[in-house]
Amino acid sequence: MPQTRKIIIDTDPGQDDAVAILLALGSAELEIVGISAVAGNVPLKLTEKNARKICELAGRPDIKVYAGAFRPLARELVTAEEVHGKTGLNGPQLPDPKMKLQGQYAVDFIVETLMKEEAGTITLCALGPLTNVALALIREPKIAPRIKEIVLMGGGFFEGGNVTPTAEFNIYVDPQAADLVFKSGIPIVMMPLDVTHKALTTAKRTQAIRQLGTRVGTATAEMLEFFERFDEEKYGTDGGPLHDPCVIAYLLKPELFKGRNCNVTVETASELTMGMTVIDWWGVTKRPKNAMVMRDIDHDAFFALLIERLARL
Repeated sequence: MPQTRKIIIDTDPGQDDAVAILLALGSAELEIVGISAVAGNVPLKLTEKNARKICELAGRPDIKVYAGAFRPLARELVTAEEVHGKTGLNGPQLPDPKMKLQGQYAVDFIVETLMKEEAGTITLCALGPLTNVALALIREPKIAPRIKEIVLMGGGFFEGGNVTPTAEFNIYVDPQAADLVFKSGIPIVMMPLDVTHKALTTAKRTQAIRQLGTRVGTATAEMLEFFERFDEEKYGTDGGPLHDPCVIAYLLKPELFKGRNCNVTVETASELTMGMTVIDWWGVTKRPKNAMVMRDIDHDAFFALLIERLARL
């Protein structure tokens, strides 16, 4: 039996965050040490509740969920109800969670876990703005070399942005936090819009999830049908991009993705391009490479993996 990989999921659910959590919960190779919620797609009081709703949907009320930062480091919070709905999980009717929110602050949980566990054994899966991760690094800089790697969804380059012409939502919400994380020296794998926009749900794929005939399958299909309408209208595509599950899929099957090591710098000074991830894809600067930036995905194999793991729940 291969050793399980210990992960902390830092998230702002969000339908695509929810599907990423479900993918992780359906994968025995991953041990979720805890889920830390951050403000992003919707305010913190909803993201922490949504994380618990998803754990209960999957029959895993044993997972510990912690509430973290309710606003970015230096800017006002920007949310995305126009994409995700007022609850952040519009689509299915999910009951309020019975499982308790943990009393410990998520940032303290992240620091404590990384200092307690053996160095190089914890992977941070960042599915939302990087506020919690940045605050943990500020609180205890000694955690940086103890993190195995950070696999994150955020940024874009060739695709441009999805909230401004140049900025992707997760980075735009807290560019100062993203800047700190990318300068931390921690190994980073980055799933930008350039790759996630190739992971389209499509009507056929959503129907295959619905046909699982389970509570999880039905709720996931309902989430996707609500979530995808925004991007279908915006981009004229069949289906919407499943951003955050790419992070979990990479941990399970890294061979599904192709990219290259690049320097990634986050714009924090210009309001016009605030939150832009400046990716030195062609190596035209002498800035050190600090992230493996993914650009291609085997989308058929990705959805086959997703459906197979959802079927286990």
